[in-house]
Amino acid sequence: MKITGIKPGAKWVLLILLGAIIFFGAKKFYLDAPKNVAGTQTLDKVVLSDAPEASLKGNATMLALPASDKPAMRDVQKITWKIMAWNAQFALMYANGGARTTAGSLFDKANVDIDILRQDDCNKTVADFIKAAKDYKDNPSTTPMFMTFMGDGMPGFSISLKELEKLGPDYTPIIIYHMGRSNGEDQFMGPASWKQNPQSALGGTFSAVELDGDANIVFNWASNNGIPVNVNSKIYDPNALNLIPANDFLDAANKYITGYKEKRQLINNGKTTGKDTTIGVNATTTWTPGDVNVAMQKGGLVRIASTKEYSSQMPAVTVVLKKWAYDHRTEVESIIMALGQAGDQVRSFNSAKTFAAKVSADVYGDKDKSADYWLKYYNGTEEKDMSGNPVLLGGSMAFNLADAANAVGLGTDRKDRYKVTYETFGGILSKLYPDRLKGYTPYNKLMDKSFINSVISNHPELLTGEALKVDYVKKITSEVSKKSYSIEFESGSDIIRPSSYKLLDEIYSSAVIAEGLKLGIFGYTDNAGSDNINTPLSERRAIAVKNYLIQKGISEAQVETKGYGSLKPVADNGTAAGRAKNRRVEIVLGK
Repeated sequence: MKITGIKPGAKWVLLILLGAIIFFGAKKFYLDAPKNVAGTQTLDKVVLSDAPEASLKGNATMLALPASDKPAMRDVQKITWKIMAWNAQFALMYANGGARTTAGSLFDKANVDIDILRQDDCNKTVADFIKAAKDYKDNPSTTPMFMTFMGDGMPGFSISLKELEKLGPDYTPIIIYHMGRSNGEDQFMGPASWKQNPQSALGGTFSAVELDGDANIVFNWASNNGIPVNVNSKIYDPNALNLIPANDFLDAANKYITGYKEKRQLINNGKTTGKDTTIGVNATTTWTPGDVNVAMQKGGLVRIASTKEYSSQMPAVTVVLKKWAYDHRTEVESIIMALGQAGDQVRSFNSAKTFAAKVSADVYGDKDKSADYWLKYYNGTEEKDMSGNPVLLGGSMAFNLADAANAVGLGTDRKDRYKVTYETFGGILSKLYPDRLKGYTPYNKLMDKSFINSVISNHPELLTGEALKVDYVKKITSEVSKKSYSIEFESGSDIIRPSSYKLLDEIYSSAVIAEGLKLGIFGYTDNAGSDNINTPLSERRAIAVKNYLIQKGISEAQVETKGYGSLKPVADNGTAAGRAKNRRVEIVLGK
């Protein structure tokens, strides 16, 4: 390059300047050009505004996702973890990073190598768990097995697991952690008329897996509405809601979709009639993808009740062998820490939630169900079914450590929600299946809080994520259930007689399980006396019931009270029996 017309001194200055431009230009476009640099991760510092369930606030940090989908393949503790296809396990999916623990995942950092296997047959899973326990006793180097079940179904599963007691008291199953919950995904789907008038379900049928958590949704709804249930598969009772057993949750949906029919003995007022009748399936209780199949392959049903409303009913509980857990306390606590962190990440960052959906698709292996499918129904959605009617589908929620603590009475309110759930459904199932549920495992023997309690005590930094909260409506406008209780008070007073405490405890249990619903307590009297006396008295009595429940642990925000006096009688005030029915406290669960 030749430069003319410039003085020698100025020429050298220009050449130096030109060289600098070339050098720094080269640096900019070559040395500083974008490259893939190993170990560099972009961290999201903002909680997305479209995640109302976010548990991490402010300048929350999104953890780096695993950089590889390859298994970690390290010489650490190996575990086989058997699960059903169920979205309540998103925290597990995120923590593992893949169907097998991947390099850089939370479980990899916890020094465990976990193989997650789908198995929808719960009875087979129980049998596998029993075999794994026996193998461990014979050889402690055997790979242990974990399993995740619906928490409200554990009383039934505990009966099958009692076989392990033969191995000794240390070889029994224990629940160590709650990783999430169903949040609408498990639902009772039936005719719209049943939702509008629950009593119209009398004489109806529903398909469900016996002794499974989904059937409990129906039992709970029926109990709260005073509807009898028949679980005897040989008879049909026109004055009850009748169960038609299914093999698994997909079969429960298919029995409705395919128009399944069967013949049964007809009974009347609890007695055989000598006649047979053919029945079909009017309703079903299932979970995703069962609910989606019902809507898209046949339609015609609506969500009557679900784990969205019965929000404490169905946690995803982790079951392990007691002996192994106590022999490997460090590994168990590390797993709990990882699951707690995973719950915060899934709750707070859409990219983490999307990652968990991808892992779910890999684990479940359904070729027609992508990560987008599992993400969509984890979030929950409203779609039009095959009949063109809107229907609610899906809905689950991952737990952080604070949520898991709240579930078992280790949270700030010290309310053991899972104990209420376990004992309530254990009691219901024992009445419905007295022979099969006799002697189910007591709660305190099955639920072992020592592991999560240790994590909470030693790692308070993991409790920074906010626990889930319910924003209750001020007044109930839509009823899910309604039932009258004959609560006894001292004459002319709002003092509750001790004889009614058992009934009040039943109401308390219903309110805990249905923590997603407002609890309406409405007082009524007969028409004896003036409204100037009866209406305030009925109000005070409703408040007395409210105060009893709050003292036991129900949040005041969950409760609505009102006294109606002699208004809205349910029977003839002209008879003593009718007046007795009108003197009542009505319990409504709604939103």
